Amino acid sequence: MITSANTWRALASPMSPHLRPLHLCLAALPALFATVPACAAGFDHPLTPSNTGIWSTRYTHGLEFAAIATEFGGALWLGDSSELGRTCWQAIDATVFSAAAAQGVKWATGRKRPSQSSSPDQWFQGMKYQSFPSGEVTLQASFVTPLIMNYREREPWIWALELLPAYDAAARVKQGAHWQTDALAGWALGTGFGYLATRTGTPIILSVLPHGFAVGIRHSW
Repeated sequence: MITSANTWRALASPMSPHLRPLHLCLAALPALFATVPACAAGFDHPLTPSNTGIWSTRYTHGLEFAAIATEFGGALWLGDSSELGRTCWQAIDATVFSAAAAQGVKWATGRKRPSQSSSPDQWFQGMKYQSFPSGEVTLQASFVTPLIMNYREREPWIWALELLPAYDAAARVKQGAHWQTDALAGWALGTGFGYLATRTGTPIILSVLPHGFAVGIRHSW
């Protein structure tokens, strides 16, 4: 386990092995999303909003809370001593950093939601418009990707977890909360950070917390 002082020095270094993949991903985001408005032309289109049945926000919000509770609950209970516990910490890394990146992109692109404009071409309208990308889809993708990456070879069924971001993407579009490219971009963003989280060694957030969090509640009793 890295000591607290050494951890902060490692994270502060531009060449830190913990953060090098994250630096590269963040550096690529502006160029990547700068091309989206042109690519989205002709793809996005409005739908008649529906907030009933399986498309209801109560289900998508419930799914959001369930993902957060699962990754935090598993991480705190199992600690870093098991593969599943470490995977939960990686999911937390992916969730936190992808959420921050998604919020930054929202502010930068200033896209109006379908509920705010009938045109999908309303970009750069100000920071109060935050349609692109979908934060909820980003969350679901960042949650399932570490699980898929770590267990896909032994448990091929784990790929079925991609149904979670797929459902959330469809629901957010059906609700009239996002355009189609908002949902796809959130899915890609969460997947990217989820993949990076499995490649950084010690989970970044875990490395800056007290050692007790790495042990896990189960092993503390």
